[in-house]
Amino acid sequence: MAHGKRRGVWRRFCRHRVAVACLALLALMMLLALLAPLIAPYAPTKPVGQFAQPPGPGHLLGTDKIGRDVLSRNLYAMRVSLFVGLMATLISTAVGVLLGLVSGWFGGPADKAIMGFTDMVMSFPYILLVLVAAAIFQPGLKSIVLILGFVDWPGVARLVRGNVLSLKETNFAKSDVTAGLPGGYILFSEILPNTIAPVLVYATSVFALSILDEAALSFLGMGVQPPTPSLGNLLNGAESLSVLTGKPWLWVPAGTTIILLVVCINFVGDALRDALDPRNTE
Repeated sequence: MAHGKRRGVWRRFCRHRVAVACLALLALMMLLALLAPLIAPYAPTKPVGQFAQPPGPGHLLGTDKIGRDVLSRNLYAMRVSLFVGLMATLISTAVGVLLGLVSGWFGGPADKAIMGFTDMVMSFPYILLVLVAAAIFQPGLKSIVLILGFVDWPGVARLVRGNVLSLKETNFAKSDVTAGLPGGYILFSEILPNTIAPVLVYATSVFALSILDEAALSFLGMGVQPPTPSLGNLLNGAESLSVLTGKPWLWVPAGTTIILLVVCINFVGDALRDALDPRNTE
């Protein structure tokens, strides 16, 4: 992307003041997660205080049911959940982009086979597909990353295929074919760069959805397993009515973090969509 075009995209993005604030907050939360080993006051898996101790000077967010520091566990949990969301997004985007490029460019039997498989995957209820996959494989960090990565790709594949079919009819693509350039070169040097913008926008929604899915699966005991903290398994404290009403420090920080992450990612994605819209030249 040319320097002038990048400046124009950033200028249009900055008009969305809420999105800019969300981007700053998201960057701060990612920095806190990255620096968790340095800034967390205690180890996340070791009891360091009384059981279910309310927030106070020694423990700013209190302690959990077995005396572990809630602030430390939330910092590490945010690190784990962001890692799951990012890796699942990268996997699903890479798979979807590759299949979409092949399907749209080559067409014929390859297109029918790939789109048929894509339609079959999309015909299953999403949450049911995730739950069944999580039940089949052993719960854990690697499993949840792979599960979410390989169930979120159909939307990306359909998006990329549609863009490739449109770009194939442009003059620059036809001239490259006429000039005898290899199909791989045309796909990755000419077609793919013109498909990146909508893929980036779509990836933000996959990122937010992956964080929510991880939280849901871990809450149900089918995702990241204790003692490794994640935002989902930290919400397990909300299963008890007494904890839900009388000990909010056990679940409110994790729940608030999930909400902030998802809301910020969605606002950034919406602003990015407007900023990258080729019809928006203001």
